Amino acid sequence: MLVLVVDVANVMGSRPDGWWRDRAGAATRLMAALVPLSLSLPVEEVEPVDRIGRIVAVIEGRSRAAIDPPGIEVVRAPADGDSTIVEIAAQVLADGDIPLVVTADRGLRERLPSGSRNAGPTWLLDLIA
Repeated sequence: MLVLVVDVANVMGSRPDGWWRDRAGAATRLMAALVPLSLSLPVEEVEPVDRIGRIVAVIEGRSRAAIDPPGIEVVRAPADGDSTIVEIAAQVLADGDIPLVVTADRGLRERLPSGSRNAGPTWLLDLIA
């Protein structure tokens, strides 16, 4: 199963739409837009046979006040979101699934465990547009 792990802060920060004025509201809107993907949408851009079986959204800082949408697992990072994302990716792999981490953060991508996949914010934003 493909598990989509979203670096919410990084995806929000990829487009200047005023997210900084209301981080929790922006995170809530982004996560709500992910809900249709929780219906196992085929992800042909990754591999034709892959489907998103689970979505994990990692939020941090002032975004932790966001409202959890149905069908999305929301993880409130106790400190930095990057370390939490690395831990989640490792657990997903240990469970026998494949993490697809959505972030543009090169440092985070380098920290992901072997076997993880990654995609940039534009890929996700195009998918949910």
